[in-house]
Amino acid sequence: MLKPKNTQPNNPLHGIKLAEILEFLIDEYGFDKLADRININCFKSNPTFKSSLKFLRTTPWAREEVETLYLKSIPKQSN
Repeated sequence: MLKPKNTQPNNPLHGIKLAEILEFLIDEYGFDKLADRININCFKSNPTFKSSLKFLRTTPWAREEVETLYLKSIPKQSN
């Protein structure tokens, strides 16, 4: 059986869902520290996973900030 080619080899976020990214960051930092690192209200004012995910799905600039923090936070994997 052939392995499918990675269609986006230079995209480290390929195949990772936004919900997984958000869950990792909440586990790693908590909402308080996330709000310190990324200045968006969905982490400051009565934050919940569901409301934050909804906001990030509809706000490209905020999603980009979260993805950048995620990439800085995950351990580097050797190939």
